[in-house]
Amino acid sequence: MTKKIVILGTSGNCIDMLDTIACINDEAQETLHECVGFLDDNTATHGTTRHGVPVLGPLSLAPELQDCWFVNGIGSTATFTRKDAIIAKAAIPLQRFITLIHPSARISRTAQIGPGTVIFENVAVTSNVTIGMHVIILPNSVISHDVVIGDYTCITGGVCISGGTHVGKLCYLGTNCSIIGGITIGDYSMVGMGSVVLGSVADNSIVVGNPARFLRHSLSHMAEEVSGQPAQTPFAAG
Repeated sequence: MTKKIVILGTSGNCIDMLDTIACINDEAQETLHECVGFLDDNTATHGTTRHGVPVLGPLSLAPELQDCWFVNGIGSTATFTRKDAIIAKAAIPLQRFITLIHPSARISRTAQIGPGTVIFENVAVTSNVTIGMHVIILPNSVISHDVVIGDYTCITGGVCISGGTHVGKLCYLGTNCSIIGGITIGDYSMVGMGSVVLGSVADNSIVVGNPARFLRHSLSHMAEEVSGQPAQTPFAAG
């Protein structure tokens, strides 16, 4: 039976998810999933289409779409520390989020993957990896044995995470960065693109370079809620 999919967000990874859905259907030689719309709080997108798929309205519309499944594509460098709060606004039960895995991805039978996670093409996830909910892993990334990835984290293209690493929740790992094994990347942290991380990273940190060095603190959603001010765009990590 075909599952109707609604994507949260309208740009970037959200559009790429259409290709992943198409590839899943092609591999199965049947229509397992059909994207029937996008939801976005940007009113300028309402009533428009993305590759022929309509933008149905704001995130608050989600509870009315009771026959649909959902997947999240929100989580840019400007919003990655607030992804949990953004998704919570949609008031969607966790069991209504679907996990999407591109057919070309290679996932170990011993890996555990949480609901709402999206894994794009040519990703390798090896033995005993644990991936939380609402994680996005972009193409050509490698997640080695015994890695733990926290909820809501975004791992961009070409990232290499060595064995035994613990990546916290609401992190953003930039394009082509490399993480040495056995360390911890703290919650709400960002690793700049191309960086080589050789030691643990504290919570709420932005690190860049080869070897990676502390640049400044990131902005957590907790700090924003206290201040009442919108998040600023942190270092563009790719």
